[in-house]
Amino acid sequence: MNKAQRQRFLAAINHHFATSLDETLSRHHDVDPATLALALFQEVAASVPAYGRFLAERGLDAAAVQSHEAFRVLPVLTKQTYVLANPIADLCRGGRLEDCDMVAVSSGSTGRPTFWPRFVTDELPVTRRFEQIFHDSFEADRRRTLAVICFAMGTWVGGMYTTAACRHLAARGYPITVITPGNNKDEIFRAIEELGPAFDQVVLLGYPPFLKDVIDAGLVRGIDWSPLNIKLVFAGEVFSEEWRTLVLERAGSKDPYRDSASMYGTADAGVLAVETPLSIAIRRHLARYPDVARELFGQERLPTLLQYDPCARYFEAIDGMLVFTGDGGTPLVRYAILDQGGVIPHDTMLSFLARRSFHPLVTLSDGRGMRDMPFVYVFGRSDFTVSYFGANVYPENVSVGLEQPTVSAHVTGKFVMEVREEDDHNPILVIRIELAPGEEPSDLLQNTLAQAIQAELLRLNSEYKTYVPEGRHLPRVLLLPTGDPTYFPVGVKHRYTRKPTPAG
Repeated sequence: MNKAQRQRFLAAINHHFATSLDETLSRHHDVDPATLALALFQEVAASVPAYGRFLAERGLDAAAVQSHEAFRVLPVLTKQTYVLANPIADLCRGGRLEDCDMVAVSSGSTGRPTFWPRFVTDELPVTRRFEQIFHDSFEADRRRTLAVICFAMGTWVGGMYTTAACRHLAARGYPITVITPGNNKDEIFRAIEELGPAFDQVVLLGYPPFLKDVIDAGLVRGIDWSPLNIKLVFAGEVFSEEWRTLVLERAGSKDPYRDSASMYGTADAGVLAVETPLSIAIRRHLARYPDVARELFGQERLPTLLQYDPCARYFEAIDGMLVFTGDGGTPLVRYAILDQGGVIPHDTMLSFLARRSFHPLVTLSDGRGMRDMPFVYVFGRSDFTVSYFGANVYPENVSVGLEQPTVSAHVTGKFVMEVREEDDHNPILVIRIELAPGEEPSDLLQNTLAQAIQAELLRLNSEYKTYVPEGRHLPRVLLLPTGDPTYFPVGVKHRYTRKPTPAG
């Protein structure tokens, strides 16, 4: 029996329930988040075997890192250089995996699962992120709420973490009831139709394209969404504001600022930041003024814009890449999950917009949930994956399909994959493939390639098989001639992905 573990749990739970949301989210005004990050570094360096070795191998003395300046030049961690390079127990304090009561799963850069240990107390900071959404946007503190978890269930991090956080909110006193059909649409509809009318509102939580699929399929089924007062919580993918408008309209929503919110989450450290009414109002404005967005973010595409608690997750931007420091079952110091983006202080954001004659606080005139918290913007992964229904799709998986004997002689092995929106804003995985010299495109070859790729994705990529609805498994294959100047230019280093560019 580990009595210290029990005391750790009791102390964290007592503090969580004794501290209000307002107190938690205003803490960064009284405590320097950078100082907290520095203190966590010192504690992790002393207690986590893998991190101690990581520093020693680079000739670094943790005791010498006593300033914010010294902290900011510490080497960055990645999954490849740190997590996968060490035994899982050594990533935990004291090398004690048994001090973590649960293990979540995500896939690595080749689809190989990565395990992430955590203890129940690690769920409490994540619960605060959900509380921001449920309290500030959905008014779930006073509305009877049915939370329908539409993330895939099982070992995958999204469904289990979301379920835990919503149940913690219920224990905190929110009138929330949770049901977990996962991504089974028939069970989702059954829950909504039979239970939904007993509540003031129904919150659907899942990956953006899947929730759109649920809304659209529900309309075909004859479900009238409007009386159910539907709210939506998204995670996993960037989407356009036109997409948000379309989905909310079909769900019967009338408030684009408060009827949905996206979360920036990762298996590595839970939910890092959330969309708020303020960040949504700003993003919707910027979607109408792309020149202003380009000036603010430095790119043509519109990123997801969120707010975060710097005392819980300390963000830095290094050469356009986000890194964060945060506690957990595997505490992480200056960790990069390969997302491109940046951070903007709250006052800096409002001043920038005011100089361009936009005052978002006026747009949100009731002022509810307007938090003085910094912003983080996220373009998405800078590696070679694309996200499709929340599943990471990897070039390695597609390559195996092209190497099958039935097709390998007809193609060069080069391809470009991207996720695009069809006319109805439904996502589709598009793979453009370079034909071998002298080969001509044909419907038979195109269909054979699509089937071969689908078979390997389902065989190799468990996320793809679990997350992507069955009717969306087959990719759309397009065949291009050798050396196509747009997708396969000669003499240029090949890139296997193109990231989606939101329309607005």
